[in-house]
Amino acid sequence: MIELGISTASLYPLETEKALELVGKSGVKNTEIFFNAACELEKSFVTELKNIAQYYDVNVVSIHPTMSLAESFMLFSAYERRTKEGMEQYKRYGEIAATLGAKFVIMHGGKDNGVLDDIGYCNRFLEISNVVKESGVVLLQENAAKFRAGKKAFLESMVKILGDDAAFCLDIKQCIRSGYDPADILDIIGKNVRHLHISDSTEEKDCLLPGKGNFNFLEFFKKCDEIGYKGYAVTEVYRNAYCEYDEVFSNQAEFLLKMT
Repeated sequence: MIELGISTASLYPLETEKALELVGKSGVKNTEIFFNAACELEKSFVTELKNIAQYYDVNVVSIHPTMSLAESFMLFSAYERRTKEGMEQYKRYGEIAATLGAKFVIMHGGKDNGVLDDIGYCNRFLEISNVVKESGVVLLQENAAKFRAGKKAFLESMVKILGDDAAFCLDIKQCIRSGYDPADILDIIGKNVRHLHISDSTEEKDCLLPGKGNFNFLEFFKKCDEIGYKGYAVTEVYRNAYCEYDEVFSNQAEFLLKMT
């Protein structure tokens, strides 16, 4: 059974702690926390987030680092010293995830202009994964558009090279922005998918609240069920997908009714 949730990223640019509190007040019980500044990695801030989550009984499923746009430069380049610095940041994110009770840390990874071939990229992913795993947390590669993992061919290669060590967050809007049917991406990485980012779309708009577009969620979730997926489906949309914050939360209840 897939459980629904809402990412704090859906409320951006509301400050992270305020976004988490809104999620808690809404009654939503599962969330992903998207970090937006280096100061949010401080122990005192993480403690504040933990207290908010515990007060509202919110399950933090995953966290998303603020360094997504810099990962290609920091982690997938040929400059060893900078890579080590990037690894230390990811080690910290692993610690934060463990503190918050999250199972996953999600990365966008490297871009197409990187110096590493597919094997080199996968070996680097394993290195980062092992650093995160020290805290008992799993690193997930997201299929982010305009990044290397946004391409079908690379996803196929990553699964082939890493086997069971490949682990993914499948993001529906990223599939669409890359020009792919999410069901086709699920065919490639399905057995390695550990987490879902969901959103809806129409021909005019590629990121809407679930149930507000044309995407066939019933069919998609059925396909997830057939491959044995039993994780979370977290709504992650952009601020232009709605007008008022309340819409995000009321939509969750409406969407749940449609799925049952």
